[in-house]
Amino acid sequence: MRNLPTPGRIFGYDFWIEAVVLLLMATGTVFVYSAGATVNPQAGLSGLFDFPMFKQLFFFPLAVGILLAVSHVDYHRFDFRSRRGFAGSLTPWLLALSTACLLFVLFFGEQRNQAKRWMDIMPGPMYVSFQPSELAKWVMIMFTAAYLDLFADSITDFKRRFLPICAVAALIAALIIIEDFGTAAFIALLTFLLLWIGGALWWHLLTPLALVIPGFIAAVVTSPTRINRIRNFFSSDMIPYQALQSLKAVSTGGLMGAGLGRGIFKYGHLPEDTTDFIFAVISEELGFIGAMWVLLLFVAFVILGIRVVMRCPDRFGKLLGAGIVLAIGIQAAINIGVVTVVLPTKGIPLPFISAGGTSLLLTAAATGLLLSIARQNHNTARPHRGTEYDPV
Repeated sequence: MRNLPTPGRIFGYDFWIEAVVLLLMATGTVFVYSAGATVNPQAGLSGLFDFPMFKQLFFFPLAVGILLAVSHVDYHRFDFRSRRGFAGSLTPWLLALSTACLLFVLFFGEQRNQAKRWMDIMPGPMYVSFQPSELAKWVMIMFTAAYLDLFADSITDFKRRFLPICAVAALIAALIIIEDFGTAAFIALLTFLLLWIGGALWWHLLTPLALVIPGFIAAVVTSPTRINRIRNFFSSDMIPYQALQSLKAVSTGGLMGAGLGRGIFKYGHLPEDTTDFIFAVISEELGFIGAMWVLLLFVAFVILGIRVVMRCPDRFGKLLGAGIVLAIGIQAAINIGVVTVVLPTKGIPLPFISAGGTSLLLTAAATGLLLSIARQNHNTARPHRGTEYDPV
């Protein structure tokens, strides 16, 4: 029997990843529009622009443009081993920018929903804000991948190589953890996983836990909100309101759902319905079939991403691609786990689907780098020409 062609041989893995991501973003745009379709007639034009659905209609094509544009950028420009040297890499500059933005937010950031995470870029009726912690998350993936590539042969040196990258990750997490515990923990987890993939010794990885675990415990016990979330999660008698409403929305959907736009929990019954709990709206309106549609798209993205990573011939591309796939896959799993009350309630958006310009645009840019890895390695039969990358 003849072997069936794999998806990568038909069009290339970049084509299939693009298709999956576009389907996810289109699904998100439709359901953010559906979940946000409650207009207050007293709000006037300014209130109309405050609704996430109109912003999402603007961010969707912008994200597609960023995705395609970044996919044509040579991903080696983010490596430390380019011929221009360390300063010629874009990663240190992005790290400096994200650190400066985090410091700005720490002192001058805008506070919303009891958290100070945003920089206001364009105030007014259709305000535009920026969340530096999202940028820091992706920059740390780039920095860790480039660092592990540069010191591939000496990452097992605890003092000279392992501790410096841990110090950078600790600095970024410390700037974020005060206001955004979930993202700080997520960055720490991704750094840990990349160090493990990159060849760090297992007992080196255990060493920072002596400081990380007490630090995170202190961040939890000093916040009544976080303590209540954990207590309520383990208590069968005190299910949080968000979690209870989310379960009701998911269970109401049944097999086929109530129909697109016909859900009722979005009308003031389900908090954060366009962001953290958008999956509950999808489950209510499209039922089990709609929920499985989203799950299968994320599974397809992860599988295709792993294939790209496995086919990549250079270490930096492997590590960068692995970090991007891990970030999107784990974030999706956490969000869906929160919506289905498998995990404690935490504000983690569903990649490509939840409302929010910063998350959507930066995730699209990161996916563009994954496409760049896939496209440049689609023609690995001959050396890539015109690159500044000098493999060692």
